[in-house]
Amino acid sequence: MKKAFVLPVILISLFASFSSLAQVNSDSKGFKPAPANKPATKAGNQAAPVVAPKPVIDPILLSVGEEQVPRSEFERVFKKNNKDTVFTEKSVRDYLDLYINYKLKVKEAETLKMDTSENFKSELAGYRKQLAQPYLTDKNVSEQLVKEAYDRLKNDVRASHILIKCTNEALPKDTVIAYNRALKIRDMILKGADFSKVARDSSEDPSAKDNGGDLGYFTGMQMVYPFETAAYSNKIGTLSMPVRTRFGYHIIKTIDLRPAQGEIHVAHLMVRMPKDANDSIIKIAESKIKEAQAMLNSGASWDTVVTKYSEDKASAKKGGDLPWFGTGRMVPEFEKAAFALQKDGEISSIVKTTYGWHIIKRIEKRGMPTFEEKKGELRQMIMRDSRNETSRLSMVNKIKAEYRFKEVPKSKDAFINTLDTSLASGEWDLKKADGFNGNLFSLSDSTGTVKNYSVQDFAKYISTHQTKRASSSPQAIGYSMYDQWMQEEVLAYEEARLDNKYVDFKNLMKEYRDGILLFDLTDKMVWTKAVKDTIGLQQFHEKTQNNYMWGERCNATIFQCNNETTAADFRKQLVKGKKSMDDIMAAINKKTPNAITKKEAKYAHSESELIEKTKWVEGISNPINLSNNWYIVDLKILPPMPKSLNEAKGLVTSDYQSALEKEWVDELKAKYPVKVNQEILQTIWSK
Repeated sequence: MKKAFVLPVILISLFASFSSLAQVNSDSKGFKPAPANKPATKAGNQAAPVVAPKPVIDPILLSVGEEQVPRSEFERVFKKNNKDTVFTEKSVRDYLDLYINYKLKVKEAETLKMDTSENFKSELAGYRKQLAQPYLTDKNVSEQLVKEAYDRLKNDVRASHILIKCTNEALPKDTVIAYNRALKIRDMILKGADFSKVARDSSEDPSAKDNGGDLGYFTGMQMVYPFETAAYSNKIGTLSMPVRTRFGYHIIKTIDLRPAQGEIHVAHLMVRMPKDANDSIIKIAESKIKEAQAMLNSGASWDTVVTKYSEDKASAKKGGDLPWFGTGRMVPEFEKAAFALQKDGEISSIVKTTYGWHIIKRIEKRGMPTFEEKKGELRQMIMRDSRNETSRLSMVNKIKAEYRFKEVPKSKDAFINTLDTSLASGEWDLKKADGFNGNLFSLSDSTGTVKNYSVQDFAKYISTHQTKRASSSPQAIGYSMYDQWMQEEVLAYEEARLDNKYVDFKNLMKEYRDGILLFDLTDKMVWTKAVKDTIGLQQFHEKTQNNYMWGERCNATIFQCNNETTAADFRKQLVKGKKSMDDIMAAINKKTPNAITKKEAKYAHSESELIEKTKWVEGISNPINLSNNWYIVDLKILPPMPKSLNEAKGLVTSDYQSALEKEWVDELKAKYPVKVNQEILQTIWSK
């Protein structure tokens, strides 16, 4: 059985089908609050002012063994698992039974120290990482990024660029060289040089040789974030200053901005034509696409022509159907021709692209979705996009401010300057950090407790995270890895404090923790046990076999005959009874091969149309015509009887699991006495 905790709020109700209702001990002793002390008085003096006792804000609802459960905890879990259920006496008591069983099992898992195993700790740590993510990003920044992305999707931008390559890990001097080169190119264009010519001559984007740096139209979420921001921010016709991305420095020229086209769904017929095709191949391809167009013009169906001519085999199997696409997803010629189609079903003229010749059929077009419709998808896209780093860095800076981050730059620089070329090749040895004992930065919480992060901590990180980066300098790699390590440690520092800062996170972690324990122990005690305990399952079936009964059935021997004459002759000989059924059938089949076939099976009412047409009377039926086939049925009535274990194994196994569950829960109740404060319980539904 596979474990899944996508929705932890259902962890308790998940086991409802396996749980019998608990017999709750209604003993409420030990739960009544002690009476308030009377105010002290002095003879002849006015009584001292009465200080009202603090009200019991969160009284104890029940205890399971020594564990006490406050009312608020039960109410919270009830609401999460019963969103459409009101607090009635029945709903509360029913759920309390399940909740008690849940608490008993978790208590047993803790007693068995299942929460101390390495597998458990590892699994819970994995879930914690996932659950912590929303708390470790700046929600305001994230929402601003979502809104910004949506606003950009409303428009398509066309831009050209010139790229001067420079990696993120380049040395400062190399970065300056690349930046100055980009400035020089920008200055040339400002003084009148043709952008496309300069792009072909100077850009290190290979595509510039063909397109002169023109990237065509694109929209939000299609380019790396800094590039996209510059393209949308520039005024039309102007050049940006050099823009740094992970690829290097870009000079960006915004050419046009237009309202978004939306998305379109098309099918296409394609005849391939290689870029290096000679005149002969070009003529053959052109002739083929024209033949296809002529067939369509003469009234041939789209699917027929696509099947015959299209060389895009993947789409041809589906009538040429392509996935929905919008701006920037197809080559410009194809995109322009597709969006030029004015109505559904319209077919384009022949379109030439770098891949060959196409004929396009519009299927459907849709406009821009609303923000509410799109925001969920955008959030997911941003989580996977480089712009999520903006939200992450914002959160890192907030944490650093909250916990009084202090850095020791001299220690950082001194250590990083010792890194050698072995780091660039991914072979740096941790022993090279021997002798470095200083701290690199520190964080301190509200109590004044300081946590230091040392050079040795960073060195260990380097040794376990290094990879081959031969094109980068050791110092550039070192500073890059330091920033990454520092950010990870700052976020980890905050993550370790989430339980104390956020009640919702603490509760969710408890649900996951208890859910893992509950699943593992129930699997061991009930699910897997029921499957593996074949003797126990068999004994359970023997004791309860009357719960798994067949209704009235028949044992039918069915003879299918090749025609009515054969069926009548066969029945006549059967009724005489001079020969056995098999001998009669063999004799007829000897004269006419396969004139009669035979099968035997058990049937309940309504399980077979043929059997339903047969009178439920023991003996040999008259010839029966069913769908132009002729049958003779020899019927024997079977009385109701218990199903064998194999026949009812699924139901028997499920019931055996329930029995094991009930027996186990009864044992747990004896081991961990349950007490419920009935007065407090009543307040839950009588509010």
